[in-house]
Amino acid sequence: MPPSNRSTHPRHASRLALIAVAGAISLLRPTVAADRPPSKYPYRVACTVGMVTDVVRRIAGPHAAVDGLIGEGVDPHLYMATRADVARLLNADIVFYNGLMLEGKMSDALMKVARSRPVYAVTERIDPKQLLEPPEFQGHFDPHVWMDVSLWKKCSEMVAKTLAEFDPPHRDDYQRNFANLAVELDRLHDYATRTIRTIPEKGRVLVTAHDAFNYFARAYDLEVRGIQGISTESEAGIADINRLVDLIAARDIRAVFVETSVSDKNVRALIEGAAARGKTVRIGGSLFSDAMGRPGTYEGTYIGMIDHNVTTIARALGGSAPTRGMQGKLAEPK
Repeated sequence: MPPSNRSTHPRHASRLALIAVAGAISLLRPTVAADRPPSKYPYRVACTVGMVTDVVRRIAGPHAAVDGLIGEGVDPHLYMATRADVARLLNADIVFYNGLMLEGKMSDALMKVARSRPVYAVTERIDPKQLLEPPEFQGHFDPHVWMDVSLWKKCSEMVAKTLAEFDPPHRDDYQRNFANLAVELDRLHDYATRTIRTIPEKGRVLVTAHDAFNYFARAYDLEVRGIQGISTESEAGIADINRLVDLIAARDIRAVFVETSVSDKNVRALIEGAAARGKTVRIGGSLFSDAMGRPGTYEGTYIGMIDHNVTTIARALGGSAPTRGMQGKLAEPK
């Protein structure tokens, strides 16, 4: 379609509508009065994706009961809020979500909730110059900012500042909790930088189910190729598979990766296509993209999620990393 007609395309129109929704949620947000802290403790917080839930829980500490709506292995791009979810949102005193269109199908629910309680996107204070806008997502930013630990640190700081404004009596606790978390995030960012650099440069290509790793690639010096686009709503065609098979053959890529929240159908089709051309490619592991691991496990935390991804990618692509990751806490690889 010619560029001049782009704005009339239904998909582009829906993106613009979602951008408008994000602005509306911000405008609907009730003013938080500094002299009116929560009426009782722990106050209730509702979050969407696990990465947001984990950060809010770390920073809020015992002052809040944090409820995460979207669990392990669930794709937030396709998730629609149930009646029970809306009730949980309306039962919260404050709500956090990722934003940048990640939870696009939950927009109506978030709009409804924003009329009566504060609703915040953790990404809303990031400088737009630091966000990525891939060509196929023109008109909006890539929402997968948690893949760059340094950007997720900024989102964590936003949570701390927001909770301090919402609950001034515990301002110092939130700032202290953020400071402790920031030390861990800096260590994780350094581990990711050093570990990915151990992969031979020619093989530093990450092929995954969908384009959730663009921020990861920019932060840690990788080339990333997703079979599907930014959103899993897009469909991969035979031409997409063939282009990646050509890349695998030309670059001698040894492994591709599946994702825990996305079907592995396209990845397996890619492996079969490569085999038809005499090229053996294996699945290098399962990565956490839009959801974390099982609750109660190390991989079920944000830090464990990224540690797992970095370690798995490096070891599969010819780099070096400790078998059980940065802190020796990863589950034994299968």
